[in-house]
Amino acid sequence: MTPVILLTGFLGSGKTTLLQRLLTDPSMQGAAVLINEFGDVGLDHHLLDRIDDNVVLLKSGCICCTVRGEVADALSNLDSLRTRGEISFDRVVIETTGLADPYPVLQTLTAHPVLRSHFTNGGVLTTVDAVNAGGQVEHRAEAARQIAAADRIVLTKTDLVAADDVARLKQRLSKINPGASIYTTLDSVESLVAGFGPGDHIVPAARATQPEDHVCDAHCDHAHHHVSHHHDDQLGIISFSLIIDAEIDWTMFGTWLTLLLNRYGDRIFRVKGILAIAGEDRPVAIHGVQHLVHAPTHMEHWPEGPRQSRLVFILEDLSPDLIKRSFAAFTGLAQVRTAA
Repeated sequence: MTPVILLTGFLGSGKTTLLQRLLTDPSMQGAAVLINEFGDVGLDHHLLDRIDDNVVLLKSGCICCTVRGEVADALSNLDSLRTRGEISFDRVVIETTGLADPYPVLQTLTAHPVLRSHFTNGGVLTTVDAVNAGGQVEHRAEAARQIAAADRIVLTKTDLVAADDVARLKQRLSKINPGASIYTTLDSVESLVAGFGPGDHIVPAARATQPEDHVCDAHCDHAHHHVSHHHDDQLGIISFSLIIDAEIDWTMFGTWLTLLLNRYGDRIFRVKGILAIAGEDRPVAIHGVQHLVHAPTHMEHWPEGPRQSRLVFILEDLSPDLIKRSFAAFTGLAQVRTAA
């Protein structure tokens, strides 16, 4: 399936500047980019050919398309053009408006009856204005959600801010979203989008944590799961890491996660991680956004470190203890049923 990269960021955060670099960089050859208006980005001197009123081909080899109406319609149009052999692309970048909540777009990729068979979530890039970010994340829910959704954050205007202030901002962003990589300089577009291509998996490396609690897991005599969480009290956003030492029963886990997201999905911005599944040699990557979960994928090999299941949740006004207790209770039920 074709990966879709979401480019988001609050008004004035430098999203258009980054988009210009993406559109004209040779490393983006073979990509299709959905933007709001051609005129806003200033592409005239980069044009190579015009496919139709809404689709142009740039000298870099990148296809650029304007979004008229729904993102789903624009993606469907792209897929139709590709099927007819009029264009070719191997990934898509979608620019959102500065006031957009990224989660509905991510949900579209998973829930749309046609698109989910052709496209998959390839990652989220978020631009953050180092000058104004403090006030934006405190007073604008959209800005906080854009940060929470990010796989990679690009800090802009850092040359206008003292180094100590940049360091404090990075700490705050890491509290909101500990799984995101933060860039304060951008040496190349290629380094930014590395791993966002076809066949790649963007999986967070759960932060190393000290065990605060442990429970007896369903699959061994005395297994542990470790938890840590970071709060932003002003936003009500919590990042929550769960590390499970024992192998996981896939059916049990899938049932638990489905029930959890059905009940609390509106307050679970995302869950991402890798799982050590009983009977599987390779790790399984999972990614959920609110009420929806993308199809799991098998990774080629385990990342460095112990062979553990690692999950990162980003929550809004939801206690990590609730998730921890529900996981412990569910694994306990699975153990009873297996023993019976």
